[in-house]
Amino acid sequence: TVSVLYWRSLLKEGMSDATAAAAAPAGEHKQYVEVKKWSVVAMWRWDVQVENCAICRNQINDLCVECQANAAPDTEDCNVAWGNCNHAFHHHCISRWLKTKAICPLCSGDWELSNVAGNR
Repeated sequence: TVSVLYWRSLLKEGMSDATAAAAAPAGEHKQYVEVKKWSVVAMWRWDVQVENCAICRNQINDLCVECQANAAPDTEDCNVAWGNCNHAFHHHCISRWLKTKAICPLCSGDWELSNVAGNR
């Protein structure tokens, strides 16, 4: 702990790491931390204005209510559908919605499909 406090005091005085290392007593050139293992974790999500499907209220990167209820192995078809307004919904959800109304559920603009992408 003494060597760590010594290093901190040298660094607080405005010395760079190299200058502090040169000013340290012999045998005090140890690193603060030695990395033994590095494990990287990442997450992804769709770049959309909303994170939830406004129709089923599930997250857009999760399965829609229909696919969750079916629990069938063909849930790979649970795609995300974007409109020209850049609103995104599960494809199953917006397909059911469009049978009754031909407008976007969020902005009430005319719905025009812009893109459909896989969710898995």
